[in-house]
Amino acid sequence: MKKIFSLLVAAGLSFTAQAQNVGVSVSYFLPRNGYFSTPISPFSIRGVGINFTDYLGVQTGASLYRMSGLNMIDLPFDSKSPLVGPNFTLYVPLELVFQLKGNRAELDIKGGGFAFYGADQKLNYGNMDRSLRSYQSWDVANSDLSFQNNPGVGLQFGAEFTFYITDRVGLSLEGNYLAGTSKMPLKGSVTGGNMGGQLQTVSINYPDAKVDFTGFEISMGLIFKNGGASKKPSARRRR
Repeated sequence: MKKIFSLLVAAGLSFTAQAQNVGVSVSYFLPRNGYFSTPISPFSIRGVGINFTDYLGVQTGASLYRMSGLNMIDLPFDSKSPLVGPNFTLYVPLELVFQLKGNRAELDIKGGGFAFYGADQKLNYGNMDRSLRSYQSWDVANSDLSFQNNPGVGLQFGAEFTFYITDRVGLSLEGNYLAGTSKMPLKGSVTGGNMGGQLQTVSINYPDAKVDFTGFEISMGLIFKNGGASKKPSARRRR
């Protein structure tokens, strides 16, 4: 998995030199059962790629997100609140793009995969303890957990609509659905109990626990064409 992540990062960097158009945009990530998050400017360059034909191409890039909070899955209990974060997450997509072009508009249909890695990872003990308290049917709970952080991969699909206000300037609206996970085994213990009773300590070992990188990424920006071609590979800086 680490090799795949490294290859995708290298691909994003190698394609940068081939960009013909430039642009700027604002992006947001809305994770499932997580907190609203944004990329860190200027560490986000997207839409970098090459066209194989007038209608088919490949795009990549990279975004460094300041994740406010992501959830976890494959635990013996469900949580509607994020159990990890905040952290810094590097996200690298690799997409096949099908382009439908008009005189003033273009619709790009995208699909592919992505890799990600959450640096400076930490647990949200407040939400974790509340989930464990409900799972154990206790009044109070206090956990002490360790975890193993890993890179993750996933699939994504979406679309981008660009309307050219002038021959050189276009307004872009894009939305993507992401579904990925990274392994994050949890071990430790939780101490708690009910009011008026004795406290007890229970061991925790959740080897299948995963960070849930599922949600919608939306962006809006401007595209600036270079040259006279109707559409070239583009590079957009997001913030």
